[in-house]
Amino acid sequence: MTEATKELPLPALIAIGVILLTQSIFLFINARKNGHNYWLWGILGIIQAPMPTLFYLLFARKIWKRKKAKE
Repeated sequence: MTEATKELPLPALIAIGVILLTQSIFLFINARKNGHNYWLWGILGIIQAPMPTLFYLLFARKIWKRKKAKE
C-alpha cells in the first residue's frame, strides 16, 4: 500500500469509491443518451473526480449555449 492509502480511514475510501462509481454511471448513461462516446466518458468518470463531469457538461453537452439560446 502507498503512503496516502495508509492514512485514509476505511469510510473515506468507501465514500471516494461511491463518488467515483456514481459519477461514472451518470456520465456513461447520459453520454449514451446524447450520442457521445459513452465508454470514454464512463472510464474517465471512474478514474478522476470532478473534472470529467465538468468537462462533459461544458464541452460535450455545451450547456452554456443552450441557456443563451433559450433567452
